Amino acid sequence: MKIAIPYENGQVFQHFGHSAQFKLYTAEEGRITGAEVVSTDGQGHGALAGFLVRNGVNVLLCGGIGGGAQMALAQAGIRLCGGITGDADSAAAAYLAGTLVFDPNARCTHHDHEEGHSCGSHACQADKGGCAGNCH
Repeated sequence: MKIAIPYENGQVFQHFGHSAQFKLYTAEEGRITGAEVVSTDGQGHGALAGFLVRNGVNVLLCGGIGGGAQMALAQAGIRLCGGITGDADSAAAAYLAGTLVFDPNARCTHHDHEEGHSCGSHACQADKGGCAGNCH
């Protein structure tokens, strides 16, 4: 299994579509066996689903994510758990342990707000429509 997390300074980066890098975790038998930070090389929004597919990702743990990206991930067969904040390594470990606390309805609708906000920190968390029970 391969888990991807939008990544910045050890933390879950809160805006999926603007992620400059992802931390990719390889897991076997419920534990992390490898991890690497991979640059998106400037790809954003819609191109990120393809980036994740090319990197063999099965699961995405993220903060805010828009509806179009959610649909692209679903079509690619990538499981989504949104509304995640904090330390990326801890989130990956919690997912594997089945203890990850996530918002199954996390959705970023940043196009309806002013640019430059953080999707994980305010009203975007109130705009629901994400994981839809695809997680543990």
